[in-house]
Amino acid sequence: MKGTLENKIAVVTGGSGAIGSAIIAALEQQGARAVSLDLARPAAAPFQACDVRDDGSVAAAIAKVQDTYGRLDLVVHAAGVSREAVVWKLAVEDWDFVQSVNLRGAFLLLRHAIPVMRAGEGGRIVLIGSINGSRGKFGTSAYSASKAGLIALARTVAREVARLKILINVVEPGWVRTPLTDSLPQAVRDAALAESLVGRYVEPADVAAAVSFLCGPGAQQITGQILRVDGGQSLGSV
Repeated sequence: MKGTLENKIAVVTGGSGAIGSAIIAALEQQGARAVSLDLARPAAAPFQACDVRDDGSVAAAIAKVQDTYGRLDLVVHAAGVSREAVVWKLAVEDWDFVQSVNLRGAFLLLRHAIPVMRAGEGGRIVLIGSINGSRGKFGTSAYSASKAGLIALARTVAREVARLKILINVVEPGWVRTPLTDSLPQAVRDAALAESLVGRYVEPADVAAAVSFLCGPGAQQITGQILRVDGGQSLGSV
């Protein structure tokens, strides 16, 4: 039985990470061919070396995908980093690094991917944000600001590309259980879990399922929106 994304070509930045690799697996399960754009090679997926901070690197990666597959239908920006400190102790270099990956990286990806998508049949774009981009969180000014920027970027670009048959949305996960978050102090993990209304951590596969939905036929009237995948965490913290 064919999947709902059969023959679609996708790129996923940060495809070697826990969330990125789960997104690639979900898209491929639905029939898409997904290419990881990252500095590190994923365990099992087509790979194109790409530094999302660098315009030339992103341009070359997208061009390579176009040359190889002849089209581009699905674009996911899952690359992301964080540097945490209260704002008056946050190093300028850390602020710039977070913005360059999370927000500048999204801009560069769209800048080069959209011309390829519009030359074909249009497509879908999903940016991986965070509930902290909407609510903020102590010590995460750089990260939260970058993720808030993704919302404004998506809503603006939604107006620009709808006529090109391209839809763009933001998925906002809550606390996602990954090897990185599992390594954090138990008290930090417990605090995140206490905010959840459903009483469990979000898994990478939960985020991937939301991305897969937004890329599929059931989301053909959804653009410029935020889909929160947080088990009610953003509600439980109010």
